[in-house]
Amino acid sequence: MSGAGGRTTPPAHPTHSEMLLSATANAPRPGSSRRAGLRVVAIGGGTGLSTLLRGLKRYAPSAAGTAASENPHPISDLTAVVTVTDDGGSSGRLRKNFNMLPPGDLRNCMVALSEDEGLMSQLFRHRFQSGGELEGHNFGNLFVAALTEMTGDFGHAIRLAGEVLAMRGFIYPATYTNATLVARMASGAVVRGETNITASKDQIVELSLDPPVVEPLPETLAAIADADLITLGPGSLYTSLITNLLVEGIPEALAAARGTRVYIANLMTQANESLHLTASQHIERIYKHTGQPVFDYALLNTAPVPQSIRERYAAEGAEVIRPDADRIESIGIRCIAGDFAAEGDVLRHDSARVAQTLLELAGATISDE
Repeated sequence: MSGAGGRTTPPAHPTHSEMLLSATANAPRPGSSRRAGLRVVAIGGGTGLSTLLRGLKRYAPSAAGTAASENPHPISDLTAVVTVTDDGGSSGRLRKNFNMLPPGDLRNCMVALSEDEGLMSQLFRHRFQSGGELEGHNFGNLFVAALTEMTGDFGHAIRLAGEVLAMRGFIYPATYTNATLVARMASGAVVRGETNITASKDQIVELSLDPPVVEPLPETLAAIADADLITLGPGSLYTSLITNLLVEGIPEALAAARGTRVYIANLMTQANESLHLTASQHIERIYKHTGQPVFDYALLNTAPVPQSIRERYAAEGAEVIRPDADRIESIGIRCIAGDFAAEGDVLRHDSARVAQTLLELAGATISDE
């Protein structure tokens, strides 16, 4: 079978060991050389991306430059590409009052990548419960806003905030353009703004940006081109994942990338974004917006979800995503199935297991080169 981007894929349903060994069949990068560690790019937004980054940072260099893990394939460079279309809450207020990009998702990722999530990280997460106009604001968001006003450069502000938190990686907004998210709904209605879109009960058919053409950061395109591993997800299908793929040049960079490209499927649907969609239908919605295949693998949770958690999420209009691996592999994407959910009252990915699986996969590819 021919995989995404014309890559050769072995027969369907391999064992986990066979899957890792088959990764060595990927074509080597022209002129590439062995490096001490893997270059990883994680794309997304919201809670999903920050959860993934907490797992990956254990394998990334510390602020002092020493390896954080004895993993045989540690990360040499870790880059997060983060959506910046939020227009609600503290981020939305700062966006309106300061004409700046919303810092919320970026701040969550900065905390996730911090050297340790001690007092400073807790401070960045702190949300004021009173104080008039301060009420509802997040300290980390205000800190980024202050740095932006001081430096006159949002990107520089993010870098400085990252230094304060001693991040084990780099964070780039998907674009510096202050764009508005626009959704065309199944009813034919057009809804503007991320908050309004997520609040709508109508089904999203297509997503776009206003202005329609927004430029990516050169650093983002360079990181994707040089990456050994690129991930998209987990996260809200439209407002955390597809949003990044609407930025000019990012889909093309993903399609041309020689690194291992992995879609990390969500555990549950969302009533206002992906209700009743299977894992393959999530990918199909993504491909509709990229216009071309951008994944080699899909990581799927196939472990049973406790009934108590199912019932709790059902009350919110959410349900477990069906991991229809046969359909996914029929479109040229290999499936990595396993238990990737963490135990707890809230259903989240187990960041340690997901990170280890991703690095084993990418490491098998690099070792062959």
